[in-house]
Amino acid sequence: MIKFSSISFINRIINRLLYNNRAITILLLVLVCGTVSAATETKKLVYQLNIRDEITPGMARKVNKAIKFAEQKHADVLLIHMNTYGGLLDAADSIRTKILNCKMPTIVFIDNNAASAGALIAIACNKIYMRRGSSIGAATVVNESAEALPDKYQSYMRSIMRSTAEARNRDPRIAEAMVDPRIYIAGINDSGKVLTMTSNEALNNKYCDGIAETISEVLEKENLKNAVLEVYQPTWVENLIGFLISPAVSGVLILVMLGGLYFEMQHPGIGFPLFAALLAGALYFSPLYLEGLAANWEILITVIGLLLILAEIFVIPGFGFTGISGIILLVTGLTMSMLNNDGLNFYGISSQRIFASLAIVMSAMVGALVLFILTGKSLAKTPAFKKMVLHTTMDSRAGYVSMENNQSSLVGMKGKTLTVLRPSGKITIEGKVYFASAESGFINIDEEVMVMSQQMSNLMVRKV
Repeated sequence: MIKFSSISFINRIINRLLYNNRAITILLLVLVCGTVSAATETKKLVYQLNIRDEITPGMARKVNKAIKFAEQKHADVLLIHMNTYGGLLDAADSIRTKILNCKMPTIVFIDNNAASAGALIAIACNKIYMRRGSSIGAATVVNESAEALPDKYQSYMRSIMRSTAEARNRDPRIAEAMVDPRIYIAGINDSGKVLTMTSNEALNNKYCDGIAETISEVLEKENLKNAVLEVYQPTWVENLIGFLISPAVSGVLILVMLGGLYFEMQHPGIGFPLFAALLAGALYFSPLYLEGLAANWEILITVIGLLLILAEIFVIPGFGFTGISGIILLVTGLTMSMLNNDGLNFYGISSQRIFASLAIVMSAMVGALVLFILTGKSLAKTPAFKKMVLHTTMDSRAGYVSMENNQSSLVGMKGKTLTVLRPSGKITIEGKVYFASAESGFINIDEEVMVMSQQMSNLMVRKV
């Protein structure tokens, strides 16, 4: 930018020349205007996004955020630096749609690999540049064991590959051949295998707009050598979300959530177990909700399922319809919250993906059950759990009686609760302490109760 003093100096020169030579004056005016125009010219902004990991819901959210930031900054070009072996189809489809609807031109630089879901995302961009020795293709839909899924899944992948190629004026048959080995294209895919193209092959078949070794070379080929390059940097929150929605962490959070509720309901008082369960539930559902996976109704049926199970265990005698319904709702809610389904529509989500989510939930539930059985005693000895279990020695001098004593004579007698019955706890009858369970609901401390029956060594009581 020209400072005021400089402009004043130029004006004095022009005023003097006005008396000498008009031609020179006009020339100087042209030069000054050109200088001002060059100084005020705005450089173009290129916004760079790196896709160098597996295509997951976390990556889809990352791309959405990056495109949103680029549009807010009025970027001229979105540049994707890609090196991926693929990932989840639903996440890739979400990214593809976002790129196709992007308001600015999109360029992808394939730095080694754009396989499977990566190929779909690359084809969605306006221009493709590839590093020498890189490859694009192999977009067959497979399960976790790298085995091809049934044709109904391949059919969906073929259709979105074909439509994406058509949207960018690329040969849709080539895109389809990256999914289906049966697609025959003379001189391109005649080996009966899924198509994967090298950089030179992609260039020859108009699936690559140029060969480049670096980002700088890509910008130079696009006449953006002097552009400002800004790289999208994920925040720590986004990195944390990506960590929390990983399958292993999700399983641990479910285990903690169930375990915390179990210990809290088994022992009187509100303490650490309930806090741990609520925190685990928040950490499980919050990132899935932010990712657009967990819907409100899925969270609701999970909560309802938990309440039904607790009601079956602590309120309703036996185990029947309520408990079974609770388990079904709990498993369904936790499983579906991991999937990118639209209500009950699972189109585009492989059965293997559904089974994998179900396996995570069931493994966590089985793990919680095993944990309750194997580590109940050791957990009770830790400082964090010392308030949840009974540590008092049941000395007969303190009024305790042996469990072997016949307690049938106590039926019909009245006493008071010594602890909260949730539903189990302790009561006193005529100065002696007995273990008892409420027939239904919870009974607070120091409430009058009546013994209704005896089950083994346990007294069943009801609030008077």
